[in-house]
Amino acid sequence: MTRLSSAFAKGHAALVCFVTAGDPTAEATPAILDALVEGGADVIELGMPFTDPMADGPAIQLANLRSLAAGTKTADIFRIAADFRGRHPETPLVLMGYANPMTTRGPEWFAQECEKAGVDGVICVDIPPEEDPELGPALRAKGVSLIRLATPTTDEARLPAVLEGSSGFLYYVSVAGITGKQSAALDSIEQAMVRIKAHATIPVAVGFGVRTPEQAGPIARVADGVVVGSALIDLIAEHGENAAEPVRKLVSALAEAVHSARKVES
Repeated sequence: MTRLSSAFAKGHAALVCFVTAGDPTAEATPAILDALVEGGADVIELGMPFTDPMADGPAIQLANLRSLAAGTKTADIFRIAADFRGRHPETPLVLMGYANPMTTRGPEWFAQECEKAGVDGVICVDIPPEEDPELGPALRAKGVSLIRLATPTTDEARLPAVLEGSSGFLYYVSVAGITGKQSAALDSIEQAMVRIKAHATIPVAVGFGVRTPEQAGPIARVADGVVVGSALIDLIAEHGENAAEPVRKLVSALAEAVHSARKVES
């Protein structure tokens, strides 16, 4: 079993937590990542800061800008990832970002660095399935999962193309919009899970607009995973270098809601 498959095989939905590498600084990121693990995150998504994060709302846009202003480089991100893997050998780590930083030195270079750093998967927001050769073959050759995204507009005809070559898990973007700004109704998520799981052989995690334990719990009853990002980014924006403990507390509450969602009361 890979680290990612193990994270989704615990008998409950997985809590997937996103933070941006280098926010507020590269030096502060390790403590924040440790807080995610301590709080109960099953999978961690580490955002690669980029100047034009078109899928992200204001909170994560600002996190990107803070990170870049602090001087975060790609080398820093891989160092953070490698150090994390040394401290947490069992927790899956996924890099999430955009094509430019991932392909500018060539996909083979990027895939090799992922392998060296112990990265389990990559989410590239702006490489569609039709452009899979830009990154997919290089990642798969190094045993790194390419995690694709599906949306409410991904219909029955398109879903097989999205799933082809995807592994680890499928990230279902529950709203047709940017991160952190709106939340999907639970019934629409339930309908999407039925439709997608009829095709998918990998776990499906739901994200975008999930901020609280009260939102995360019901989604965890129907999805294989729940992704939370902007709420954590807001805490980092508020507390800066001292964000680790507030982050841990929120993740702990989210983990309790997600991990207990399927328990049947006696």
